[in-house]
Amino acid sequence: MSDQLILLHGLWMRGIALAMLKHRFEQAGFEVDTFEYMSVAAPLERTLERVHQRLHKAPSAVHLVGHSLGGLLALQACRGDTTLPPGRIVCMGSPLNGSATAHRLAEAGGAWMLGHSKALLEKGLARWDGEREVGVIAGSKPVGLGAALGHIHGDHDGSVAVAETRLPGITDHCVVTASHSGLLFSNEAATQATRFLREGHFQHASAGQHTAVY
Repeated sequence: MSDQLILLHGLWMRGIALAMLKHRFEQAGFEVDTFEYMSVAAPLERTLERVHQRLHKAPSAVHLVGHSLGGLLALQACRGDTTLPPGRIVCMGSPLNGSATAHRLAEAGGAWMLGHSKALLEKGLARWDGEREVGVIAGSKPVGLGAALGHIHGDHDGSVAVAETRLPGITDHCVVTASHSGLLFSNEAATQATRFLREGHFQHASAGQHTAVY
């Protein structure tokens, strides 16, 4: 039986945006399910409940890969629940410790564009203390909406700063040359994600470059 994998899209997206990523994971041997949700209109608690229900339906191990907001949802869904089946989590371009871009958008009158995801996007998490191993892939190609809203400190993917993707307690972290949306189409990002799901770590330029704790 193939390893099961659930993909979670980000803010303002639909499952179709994950089509290329889904194809690459299927080519790597995973049985992939795309999780659709309303990122703005749906109450966060209801979305997390649906993720829980989907995870509990898995007959064996099941992994989660979330892009942007989807990565935050994956962590929230698995934190503190010891009854879930085993598996790993990969977050791609997820502002795990809070998004300055989301905060600026809200201050500029765009809070309605964030909807029920506003608090989670702005604040993120304090640390990861769940049982699952978590790998985070950040992008470093500075092209996107976030850059147009104001300066993003340090390396960034156009919407999320690399520093915003780092979170105490995660297992590993890597950076690829891709924009925020480009992470969904990046072969390097998909290859790194596959490696983490299989082995629990990314491929780094040289030994000893894992960034397990921040």
